Amino acid sequence: MSNFQQKITKFIKGEYLLNEEAFKNWRMILFVIVLLILMIRSAHITDEKVMKISQLKKQENELRAEYIALRSKSMILKLETTVVEKVKEMGLHPADKPPQIIREVDPNTP
Repeated sequence: MSNFQQKITKFIKGEYLLNEEAFKNWRMILFVIVLLILMIRSAHITDEKVMKISQLKKQENELRAEYIALRSKSMILKLETTVVEKVKEMGLHPADKPPQIIREVDPNTP
């Protein structure tokens, strides 16, 4: 059996974890496991943030659409013809002559 085959056989049997220098190997394995756990956790956190961002963008689009609909409705309600129709039920109607401007004259001004 060649040296390479012996190393592979020892690796498969797990002898590197059971020999005298196993403590060094276990430290390295635990270090790698901790790094893997941190990597997986950070990936989950990133996924959660991406989901939250997409949810907020969807909500923003819905609110923008609602704002545009309400703004156009408000513009229609502010039109003079709409106001005249609404107040006609109360017996009001537009004035026949334009309003007069009343100005206060300051006696101290020449």
